[in-house]
Amino acid sequence: MPFAVVNGQHLYFEDTGGDGPPVVFSHGFLMDHEMFEPQVQALRGEFRCITWDERGFGQSPATAPFTYWDSAEDCLALLSHLGIERAVLAGMSQGGFLSLRAALLAPQRVKALVLMDTQAGVEPEEARPLYQAMHDQWVREGPGDELAAAVASLILGAGPDPAPWIAKWKAAPKESLTFPFNCLMDRDDITDRLGEIGAPAIVFHGDADAAISMDSAETLQAGLADCVGLVRVAGAGHAANMSHPEAVNGPLREFLDVYA
Repeated sequence: MPFAVVNGQHLYFEDTGGDGPPVVFSHGFLMDHEMFEPQVQALRGEFRCITWDERGFGQSPATAPFTYWDSAEDCLALLSHLGIERAVLAGMSQGGFLSLRAALLAPQRVKALVLMDTQAGVEPEEARPLYQAMHDQWVREGPGDELAAAVASLILGAGPDPAPWIAKWKAAPKESLTFPFNCLMDRDDITDRLGEIGAPAIVFHGDADAAISMDSAETLQAGLADCVGLVRVAGAGHAANMSHPEAVNGPLREFLDVYA
């Protein structure tokens, strides 16, 4: 199985290979590399698509506290492991958090950014008690049917069948959520640094995203030095790339054809 031992981490990844321009897809919280299957299948004939499991999810364990700056270093180290000097970084939600930080850490290695249902800021204060309660129940009892269904609805909306994801959550050690959750909740606000990112970027955002509001996407569009557009995905929730791949893959391919 393909693992990269980098930064003291054991990271699972998949690589379609080929001579096409490389695109690294970084998944959202509670998800794993498989969430980008619609994009990989659509793009693999033209692009080298790399997906990976970030710390604490899928087959990449988190064994200590970490930050999204650490995850950004993981992404860059994975590129080095694969012998890739520059790539397009495509990130959904927390994958966007780390992709933005990678662009700040090593701008020379980021050809372009694809930012899906993500933001530069932090969780709003009014949402924190709810998220903390969800974490505490998850760690105490595991993701029971009601909690798992609520989380799946928040992430997937009315999109793909949640059953495979719920099965993954129930199979994982319930205490494994804590390190990634603390990373999510304790992250820093980098909104005032967006102008330092010179890589061309495109933003995708579901207009029914209940986890991150559209104004956060608009902040990205306004703050990034070279954002070529904001694609508002009608009817999509938090994982727009999964629930509405037909609305995402077309503009994504057009962007990659120019900037990858």
